[in-house]
Amino acid sequence: MGSERFTILKRIAVAALAVVAIAFAVQGGEFSTVDLLRQHRTGARLRQQVDSLQHVVDSLRRYESLVEHDPKTQERIAREVFGMVRGNKELLYRFTTPADSVHRTP
Repeated sequence: MGSERFTILKRIAVAALAVVAIAFAVQGGEFSTVDLLRQHRTGARLRQQVDSLQHVVDSLRRYESLVEHDPKTQERIAREVFGMVRGNKELLYRFTTPADSVHRTP
């Protein structure tokens, strides 16, 4: 009975050692499986951000090209930003008082 008990304990110890070895192989070492999954998610998120920023850069490059070469875009910017008009058009000015400097009665 003693050697049978020893054989069972030996099998349990070998099985436990195998489980520990497998767990260490999956989770142990410098990078665990959880670390690798986290790195994968971080990489996917960063790739998405790079794609989004690349889209913004492409849009800005197209706009730069329009500003440099498209007369309609140049005219629109001249009107909207600098208040310029084309030809002999009449200019109208509206003078207003800023909202915070309006005299209020108590």
